Amino acid sequence: MSTSRGKVPSETKVDADPVLVEIVAGTLAAIEREVETAIGRTSRSPMIRDAHDFRAGIHDRQLRKLTGRSYSALVHPVVRDYPIETMNVGDVFFHNDVYLSEGGIGHLPDLCVTVPVFAGNAETGEPEVVAFVQAFGHHDDIGGAVPGSMPSAATSVFEEGLMVPPIKLWDRGVPNESALKIMTRNSRMPDSLAADLDAECSACLAGARRLGELFDRYGVAAVQACFEAILANSTEVYRREILSQIPDGTYVWEDYAEHDGVEEPQLHRQRITLTMDSTAPVPLVIDFTGTGPQAKGPINHCGDYADGNFLKKWLAPILRNLAATPERMAQLDVNEGVVPLIEMRFPEKGTLLTPVFPAPTNARTFVILRLLGVLAGVLAKATGGRMPADQETIRYTGVYGTDADGQPYLMREVLGGGSGGRYYADGEDTIHVVPDSRNLPTEFTESRFPLRVERLGLAVDSGGPGRYRGGCGYEKDIRVLRDAHFMSIADRSILACWGVKGGKAGRPFSITVDPGGPGEHEVDALADAEPLPAGTVVRIRTTGGGGWGDPLDRPVADVLRDIAWRKVSVAGARADYGVVVLDSGEADEVATAALRDELRAARTGEEPFFDRGPGYATLSGGAAFNEFDVL
Repeated sequence: MSTSRGKVPSETKVDADPVLVEIVAGTLAAIEREVETAIGRTSRSPMIRDAHDFRAGIHDRQLRKLTGRSYSALVHPVVRDYPIETMNVGDVFFHNDVYLSEGGIGHLPDLCVTVPVFAGNAETGEPEVVAFVQAFGHHDDIGGAVPGSMPSAATSVFEEGLMVPPIKLWDRGVPNESALKIMTRNSRMPDSLAADLDAECSACLAGARRLGELFDRYGVAAVQACFEAILANSTEVYRREILSQIPDGTYVWEDYAEHDGVEEPQLHRQRITLTMDSTAPVPLVIDFTGTGPQAKGPINHCGDYADGNFLKKWLAPILRNLAATPERMAQLDVNEGVVPLIEMRFPEKGTLLTPVFPAPTNARTFVILRLLGVLAGVLAKATGGRMPADQETIRYTGVYGTDADGQPYLMREVLGGGSGGRYYADGEDTIHVVPDSRNLPTEFTESRFPLRVERLGLAVDSGGPGRYRGGCGYEKDIRVLRDAHFMSIADRSILACWGVKGGKAGRPFSITVDPGGPGEHEVDALADAEPLPAGTVVRIRTTGGGGWGDPLDRPVADVLRDIAWRKVSVAGARADYGVVVLDSGEADEVATAALRDELRAARTGEEPFFDRGPGYATLSGGAAFNEFDVL
């Protein structure tokens, strides 16, 4: 194949063969997995190699995402700056600029690599761009004011690290060494960054070759027809099976981030007004009007670019909870096929979702994770509770210092939390929103850093009480063996993951230094440099998911099982579920029935549909709930 410039492919239309559609869909999934496996096996930084905080995606020449296992970045900014007809075989494009990424990049540590896929034109035989393979992931350090490139008190994006607009990192197979030198020079972990970029570029190039073989085998027109069929099928399935479960009407709900690292904790509002009109060409309208002003600190997210294309695919997985069965839900991917079904309306510039450059964004997870919960909440109102309770699944913690050889180190970790209880089952424990991501293995942590992991388990009583209990969060104790500093970028340390339809909120996030010792103290969830003298233990407890349904309706046997599995304490069983446990470990049935009757009688009036937990009153001026929390 020659290295001539790519041409815009011909628009020849053919009908998709249903057997070939299945072959193409399976091949796309296999290539995506192959790219991710290659990155995981050849990268170097713990965040990419061990925590697996990265994603691959495959897009067609119209920039539409074809694969649906997870979210991905966007190709739009690359094509905007480098038109398709100027691309060559062997080109690799790179960017991480939040404000020039069309909303596909949320913060600077997310580095994105894009490779065009070429196949021969049926008429001329010359190579033309037919698709794109892309990977992006969270890297350990890209410069900025603090190790890890996520300064909790940043007031400008310039404090957060090196910004790179779309550039050509490889030109016809030749790496741009000057650009690589600039990027690695700005990183505190230059060797890891260089290795990660090499892994991502090589994996995407390999994926592009594999995808090119698919076009060569079956022909450009036939494969493109399969792409159209894959997306059209997704559109039809979501319209018929999912959106049909939402009654026509307009529904409103809001939730909040609690702090921005600069100002005092307060309610940073994100609101969704959802309108469902089953007769409209675009049936679902998500209006963010009412979302609060952009924050001084780094919790802003650039969501309004490209008509909210990224946010549509980010939020759409929540809709899958409306599937007829859990098994059916697991079968549904989210690709570009959902985009034509959703219209997004954004407020004017200057809000949490429409920040004005150079507003900081490194902790934008506070906003985009909360939006998942706001959509779940507004759908719960629309469907009478047929949605899970809330969850908070990303927070960044870390320890940094120098090792015994005097070399700097950075141990960064993304710890998950419990998911919300569902109308048919308990929430899951310690989940991570990024598929296949995980905590750092203890063996790796202890062998590479001057740290000892003394405990890693479930945080007892962290899951929100309910007929279906919220999942438990992590409890992790880390002892530093040399003087070090601790950092944290986390939300939900005051506000909790809400419960729904009688379910109670889960326990919030917390960090305790020297737990049980003379120097015990709590650390703010946004911290850049908490000192840890050698020998100190830091305890991290992540959030539990909210509960679903009345906890006094939970079967006693389920509560006893939770005690046996160390998910609920004996005291928690009594206080939260009204279950009295004997020394033998069995329930006192008479005392339990009496206590449950007593707890029910103590309730005053009709309770709100959502339970936000006690922390909400702290920031709301004493109110336990607001006007949107009732049906």
